[in-house]
Amino acid sequence: MTSPAQTSPIQSHYRPSEITALCEAAISTATASLDRIAALPPEKRSIDTTLLAFETAMADFGDATLPLTLMGYVYPGPAIAAEGSACEEKAGIFVVGVFTRRDLYNAVKTAIPRTPEESRLLAETLRQFKKNGLALPDDGLAVVRSLKEQLTKLEVEFTANLNNDTSSVMFSAAELDGVPKEALATFARTDDGLYRVTTKYPDYIPVMQNANNAGTRKRLYAAFVNRQAGPNTRLLEEAICVRQQCAKELGYASWADYRLDGRMAKSTGTVLAFLEGLKEPLKEKIRYDLATLIRLKKEQEPGADRIEPWDLAYLTEQERRRRFALDNEEIRKYFPFERVVEGMFDRFGPLFGIRFSEVTSADAWAPGVKLYRVINAADDRTLAYIYFDMFPRDGKYGHMMMVPLIAGRAAGTGYTVPVTAIVGNLRAPSGEVPSLLTHDDVEGLFHEFGHALHGSLTRAPYASLSGSSVEWDFVETPSQALENWIWEPEVLDAISGNYANPDEKLPEDLRNRIIAARDLGAGLKYTRMLVISTEDMAFHTASGPVDTTGTADRIYEDLMGILPLEGGHEPATIGHFMGGYDAGYYSYLWAEVYALNVFARFKKDGLSHAATGAAYRHWILEQGNMKDGDMLLKGFLEKDPSMDVFYKRLHIRPPAADPSEKGSGTGSS
Repeated sequence: MTSPAQTSPIQSHYRPSEITALCEAAISTATASLDRIAALPPEKRSIDTTLLAFETAMADFGDATLPLTLMGYVYPGPAIAAEGSACEEKAGIFVVGVFTRRDLYNAVKTAIPRTPEESRLLAETLRQFKKNGLALPDDGLAVVRSLKEQLTKLEVEFTANLNNDTSSVMFSAAELDGVPKEALATFARTDDGLYRVTTKYPDYIPVMQNANNAGTRKRLYAAFVNRQAGPNTRLLEEAICVRQQCAKELGYASWADYRLDGRMAKSTGTVLAFLEGLKEPLKEKIRYDLATLIRLKKEQEPGADRIEPWDLAYLTEQERRRRFALDNEEIRKYFPFERVVEGMFDRFGPLFGIRFSEVTSADAWAPGVKLYRVINAADDRTLAYIYFDMFPRDGKYGHMMMVPLIAGRAAGTGYTVPVTAIVGNLRAPSGEVPSLLTHDDVEGLFHEFGHALHGSLTRAPYASLSGSSVEWDFVETPSQALENWIWEPEVLDAISGNYANPDEKLPEDLRNRIIAARDLGAGLKYTRMLVISTEDMAFHTASGPVDTTGTADRIYEDLMGILPLEGGHEPATIGHFMGGYDAGYYSYLWAEVYALNVFARFKKDGLSHAATGAAYRHWILEQGNMKDGDMLLKGFLEKDPSMDVFYKRLHIRPPAADPSEKGSGTGSS
């Protein structure tokens, strides 16, 4: 087999059992390195032989295993993908074992830092050890280790179930009345002429937005919110109980308290107060949205007296067409994927002092996956690589995400070259028609690109503190900041071009109508985020078994103001609950406050202002977790962030007792 180093920054193709062997070899190599550290006699211990050696061993382990675990999400062959998922479980259990080793903890804690950077690394490393039970006696430590291993298995199984889900619904052509012919052309057909519509976004969204038949929408919605409902409900509820036990062993009142230790919010009370402060303003906003939709529904169905969950996307799209004459299929013509990516690179490259170059000879795990080199404009150094895997296929992760594969860190020969992947599910090319994006697709792409830049432009010296390895409620700031660019006329001009005539930009009138429609359904969008955040905190502040479906249904009805689908089990379909965002989903709303503050500075200085871009690169993208997020924000903004821009963006009134009046915003001062 050709060495992957010759064609690609990571290995992309594997023989049967190869991932298993490589994963086991990585664990064996790391174990040997860690054993040497733990076995050092006191007189041979130094910061170089303990803390820094530990950091290197774990960074090497991450670089060896993260590309393998990615294959569990993207590899076209189910057997190889299963090996990737199994490696993720083994790696997770191994890391739990590492951070519950008292001999390693005893060796590392003797380190005496020589610099502020080493002090930061020591503090964060010891925090991780202590949060895994190293402050407990041996019997308590053993319990925590066992519970954490259980959690890893539950979380990996939950995620694999969603990745491998093949839920679909069969519809006749009549049942799909209203769905654009361009979308119909991408659906699989049966011998008897039925359409097979999957629950993947490229199929799901066009049907939910356009199918005139409410029964069609209800059937597809029911399939969507019941993906892996049986096994994943059980796994989630078991994980919640295990998390409760783990938090109790570690001396925390709840799993949320445990997870928030070391984050910007700092306490469960702060998060709950933040969410509570949004409830009434957003309820007022969603009531307006629902009143608009029910009026429209009554025009179509005179006897209608309520909105159903499967009506929301459809009626919002109908209102969008009526008020703004917007049609997603018309919009798609101006956003071919390749042009959007080129325009995105052209926009952010000069702003951040970088260039992008496609690596056409790169080896990739599936057809259509592209690799780009990120180049420092000042000296032509290769800074990073970013993979784009954007189109759906069986067995592939079903949403959008950015995945770190090789971490940035200082090494003996210089700074390593980080590697990330953006994984998405956009409409695939069909015949002579390229992949065409909706404006929502463009927003999602910019979001994930923000994450990728965070991982690519890092200059933090340690892998465990580089890139997006920041406080969890800060991690969405760079991604959500970039979303704002796609609502600016100059940016939409730069990234658009009719796929049949690339010189034909998005027409000014259409562009202006897209921007004017930005706030349509904003109450629904932000309330939906509040619903999931509130569910998450309810799950992880509970004591005892949790009925996740019942809890979610009650919260949905209270905040959304409509009844959930009877028999739905949506929490079983939300990968974030078992993918690192447990007691952390609030961070999307939380970080949006920061992102809007960031964008406000760019708006003031100019969207192409190179000095502001350089400051953003320095303060936000390069630093990683070498400083607390509030310090990074203040460094870039040159002031504390404010909640005011958030309330203004949502067009809602601030709560009566708003913490930002005291300058604390979301706890950032």
